[in-house]
Amino acid sequence: MDHAFWHQRWQNQQIGFHLGTVNPWLARYFQTLQLTPGQRVFVPLCGKTLDIHWLLAQGQHVVAVELSELAVEALFASLDLLPAVTQRGPLKHFHAAQIEVFQGDFFALTDTLLGKVDAIYDRAALIALPAQMRQSYSRHLMDITHRAPQLLISFAYDQSLLAGPPFSVNTTEVQAHYAADYQLKQLATQSLEKGLKGQYPAEETVWLLSP
Repeated sequence: MDHAFWHQRWQNQQIGFHLGTVNPWLARYFQTLQLTPGQRVFVPLCGKTLDIHWLLAQGQHVVAVELSELAVEALFASLDLLPAVTQRGPLKHFHAAQIEVFQGDFFALTDTLLGKVDAIYDRAALIALPAQMRQSYSRHLMDITHRAPQLLISFAYDQSLLAGPPFSVNTTEVQAHYAADYQLKQLATQSLEKGLKGQYPAEETVWLLSP
């Protein structure tokens, strides 16, 4: 899966992964990260998620990264914000009050560019990537955030039924990526009432990853 895949999805508005509401798990379990207003929350592969609206409403400073410039522009438009845009190395940096988004390749983002973050919220990043990329993603995420606490949402289903994304990332795989660096706690597990994409049996799990 290369950049062209995601650019085409956004160009054609094939964005079924975009939720029309705030993720209920975020609202329910955000407090487990024990943040105070003004602290920086990193949202990798953010798209134009409404979860960022919710985080800003809690008083958090959101910093995110997203490949598609169309998605970044749509996010700021939905927030009714006009960002300042500068070039930061290989990435564009969109910045407005309490929010900044790096546009470009996630793997080009460094800890120096990102700055200190106090927590990570991963609803749709790990599960958006094919198996061969997920190990590199998780290592790079930990490196650039210096293993900040993480609220992670994963899906598990029979991968043979669906090519993905989203991809199936079960408990064993989450542990393989993160157990050596974090204490892992399952906050909730729930079968999707209508199945993944309305037809495939799937389980959704919410994780708290603590250093």
